[in-house]
Amino acid sequence: MIKIKTAAIIKQCILATIMISGIISCKDNTDKSIKEVPVEKPVKKNDEILVENKADSINFKKLLSMQNIGFNVSTTGKGSIQQLTIQPSGLKIDNTKITAEVVGNVTNAEIEDLDSDGFPELLIYTTSAGSGSYGDVIGYSVNNGKSISQIYFPQVAENKQINGGYMGHDQFSIEKKMLVQRFKIYNKDDTNSNPTGQLREIQYILKKGEAAKTFIVKKVSEYPEK
Repeated sequence: MIKIKTAAIIKQCILATIMISGIISCKDNTDKSIKEVPVEKPVKKNDEILVENKADSINFKKLLSMQNIGFNVSTTGKGSIQQLTIQPSGLKIDNTKITAEVVGNVTNAEIEDLDSDGFPELLIYTTSAGSGSYGDVIGYSVNNGKSISQIYFPQVAENKQINGGYMGHDQFSIEKKMLVQRFKIYNKDDTNSNPTGQLREIQYILKKGEAAKTFIVKKVSEYPEK
């Protein structure tokens, strides 16, 4: 009789051990599944977004000021199209940030009171991508110290009086309150690799137009390239 009870007790102990092992095993599996849940791909996606934002580095940055009015000019982006940002300051009414797309690169920016009205103009020079390096001017004029409006710059290619032999490679600067543009002159049907050795210089003055202030050609001259 004692042997039977002992055997029954041993059997119960074995069953209890198996049940306890099963419970522990289930708990371990549950713990493992809980630990694996937080490791998700969206975390990596967030990291990738941050990296992309960091890649948007500043390509050009210049702060200009005159007569207590300032302009913070900068560009960001990669490739042939960049984002231009102009943040004015010191204007009495409208200091709204201006953003625009630029095809090519911003090479320089200058400030000057070109029409002697007591308020400055901002000129931003750009160069297109490619072998031609065609230049352009983005200009803004201050309106009585209150706001700014864009200036119209005529393209050389549209002016038959000055576009002969023009194939880009422009250089811009402000000299004696005038905008000066210089470029190499090429022979007709040239491959953009053999200039004649002459430079053409165009001097522009700023005048009021019907809709906006406009650059008008004042003088055109040519001389040998040094």
